[in-house]
Amino acid sequence: MEKSGYGMSVLFPINLEGALEALLFVSPEPLSLKKIAQVLELSLEEAKEIVLRLQEKLEQDQRGIMLHFSGEEAWLTTRPDFSVYIERLFKPPAQHLTQATLETLAIIAYKQPVTRTEIELIRGVKADSSIATLLEKGLIEEAGRKDAPGRPIIYRTTAKFLEFFGLKSLDELPPLNLENEAVNDGNNNFEE
Repeated sequence: MEKSGYGMSVLFPINLEGALEALLFVSPEPLSLKKIAQVLELSLEEAKEIVLRLQEKLEQDQRGIMLHFSGEEAWLTTRPDFSVYIERLFKPPAQHLTQATLETLAIIAYKQPVTRTEIELIRGVKADSSIATLLEKGLIEEAGRKDAPGRPIIYRTTAKFLEFFGLKSLDELPPLNLENEAVNDGNNNFEE
């Protein structure tokens, strides 16, 4: 099979710029000019010319990617103009927690391991929805069963909880100040 310049077969013309773009796209690291020439079956000069043509074409078209070429290596990056869109794509969704869910999470953080019933005794209202939300968001997890009638599930916080609140350990939780708070003795009797 006869070849013309830039490794193109006369019978099956190859878009070398497209081939180079594909190679750079799938490569986890910059490609050396030598490697590009080897894979595309080109001389070093021909490979360099293809790299520069693709770089110019991507720049002229204002594409979302750009080609960087150091003279020895080539690699693709995203165009800085589009960074706001990339940040939106990879930014984790805001994890808004309701007041009730935050209260439930605080009880679990300070009293863990704790059962749903114990949480509800402290809050004075049902906690099913808040617990479900916290489990879904990965901020708490089931930590087993309590050795008590009905063997209720006990909950504890997770590593994601620590990460979410910027803590290294539970020891970094702010101290709990209950001096002037009414305390529920578990029988819905409150003491000052």
